[in-house]
Amino acid sequence: MDIAALRAEEARYIIGLDSDPNCLGTDAALARLRGTGAGLQLKPLVVKHYPYEAWFRARLATGRATAKDIGCLHYEVGERLAEAAADLQTNHGADGAPQLIGAMGHAAAHAPRRAGQAFGNLTLGESAVIAERTGLPVVSNFAARDIAAHGQGGPLTGYADWVMFHRHDRTSLRIHLGGLARVTVVTPAVEDMLAFETGPCMMALDGALQILTSGTHLVDPGGQAAAKGVVISDFFEDLMEHSFFHKVPPKTTGITEFGPEIYLRDAIKSRLDRGHSMNDFAATVTAVVATSIIRAFNRFIKPRYNIARVIFSGSGAGHKPLMKALEDGLTGMTLRNSSAYGLGPNAIGPLAAAILANEFVFGAPTAYPKATGAKHPTVLGQWTPA
Repeated sequence: MDIAALRAEEARYIIGLDSDPNCLGTDAALARLRGTGAGLQLKPLVVKHYPYEAWFRARLATGRATAKDIGCLHYEVGERLAEAAADLQTNHGADGAPQLIGAMGHAAAHAPRRAGQAFGNLTLGESAVIAERTGLPVVSNFAARDIAAHGQGGPLTGYADWVMFHRHDRTSLRIHLGGLARVTVVTPAVEDMLAFETGPCMMALDGALQILTSGTHLVDPGGQAAAKGVVISDFFEDLMEHSFFHKVPPKTTGITEFGPEIYLRDAIKSRLDRGHSMNDFAATVTAVVATSIIRAFNRFIKPRYNIARVIFSGSGAGHKPLMKALEDGLTGMTLRNSSAYGLGPNAIGPLAAAILANEFVFGAPTAYPKATGAKHPTVLGQWTPA
């Protein structure tokens, strides 16, 4: 089905794919979409998570990949995205036969525009593989056009947050606690929307445990280790000195700045002989994540916007010490989980991919200057035919 035919459909059934930046796996969703822009109607039909094997996760997370490694991973991630899409096609086609795929892919490297620095983005997940395996057209590589338009190349989900959560009579704050922490100020008018990343989240929380246990612990379920520890003050101060926290939005970051090997390993290793427990390190990284989000809110959002409510999503929404710290720091607002809106913690990414693909079909902008820093509203995505 070509773009004109998709545009003419009364409803489009779109598969959205998102490779978790924390390298845990692929999140996939099948959704029905009607219309475009402010009138877009979204109905999630199926949301599933497809975990990566431990060995593949380790390959994705390494900071020492060669050009050959990256080239191979580009196709291997494509195969895994295709497998998730094919499963939805085969086992959930009765919910609505998919017509199109939107694929976020896996951000292996992200160097946003900054004064005097080289910039670029490398997103893994070959769209031709997905199209070949599924027989469906694919919209992908969403960051490229925004970067070409002098944007940061993200956050890519700001527009999707607006579609899913905007109200004509109030402004809300979306906080996504994924590999990175991302905020979107969801204003009544899309052009007023603000979105940026505040820094690391699960990438650091899980990464600290992986370093401390030599990879035997991949995650801290519910923040159990962090809940038993105490903050290491000098470790906390060192981590909070990162220059990204002081940058003014629009801004984005990635694994090249906050990957565990880069951000945490040396700081942790230098303190291992001081009697601190694994729980203390986990508690300290939790405090860093919470503090960076709260400070970003107080500096960049609170003075400019009257926020009615805060809506959390992402795997970090289940991290109890992190959520307690955020609840203590974000006072005077109604706090909600995206699940209260029928959207589970891992639904936002793949649904955002479906929304961006839908808007590509209509030629509708999905990146705006206040959100990404682009010079003008921009249509995101590139088309790979079936």
